[in-house]
Amino acid sequence: MNAEFVHFGEIRLNGVPYNRDVVICDEQHVTLRDKKPSKKHKAHFGHTPLSIKETIPWDCQQLIIGTGTYGQLPVMKKVFAEADERGVKLIVVPTPEACTLLSRSDLTTTNAIIHVTC
Repeated sequence: MNAEFVHFGEIRLNGVPYNRDVVICDEQHVTLRDKKPSKKHKAHFGHTPLSIKETIPWDCQQLIIGTGTYGQLPVMKKVFAEADERGVKLIVVPTPEACTLLSRSDLTTTNAIIHVTC
């Protein structure tokens, strides 16, 4: 997959622009991230975090989480615990780096959640 960080608020996946958070699984299937299950934690974190209540594509060996242009997406501790329990390697990095890693990754073993803003 060609994943490109364009600028704050936009990435391109195989040439298609996205200005909302995305979930990538099943070797290039892209869907928009549904943050609703995590919204109740927004006041505590200052931003809507990634929580275990969201649909996380666990069916992989490696999960890349792009935490935004400036790395501000909070990832709740339960997400790390669930990854550990499932034997999934989490790579949590700012979105520009996540795009680079995603472009170099084997998508048969890697899924991703990419935050496009902060």
